[in-house]
Amino acid sequence: QVQLEESGGGLVQAGGSLRLSCAASRRAFNMLAMGWFRQAPGKEREFRAAISGSGSTTYYADSVKGRFTISRDNAKNTVYLQMNSLKPEDTAVYYCAAADRPLFYSSTHYYDHRNYDYWGQGTQVTVSS
Repeated sequence: QVQLEESGGGLVQAGGSLRLSCAASRRAFNMLAMGWFRQAPGKEREFRAAISGSGSTTYYADSVKGRFTISRDNAKNTVYLQMNSLKPEDTAVYYCAAADRPLFYSSTHYYDHRNYDYWGQGTQVTVSS
């Protein structure tokens, strides 16, 4: 079992930045592929970014490429999502997710929330115009 705890959400003006953190309880953190998803009211959970267990491979939704950066520190059991140039449409609850494997052999598997085994409680990100 893996417990995930997100932090770093908040209210920011358009064009601003936030850094989300997700701390995992598991020791072999490098054996977990990690992802960030968001969910706005009335909408489905949506992929934002993912990273392999070693940190060598990253994936992004098209709408965040060039603005968001996912990274991880395996010594601290933590994954980050640096969000720059935020837009009002980025407003949502952001969730950290872990897959019980270090990588997926098909990149498309990172994008599907159904392939992740553990989820945090979510952190609210609100971007004002």
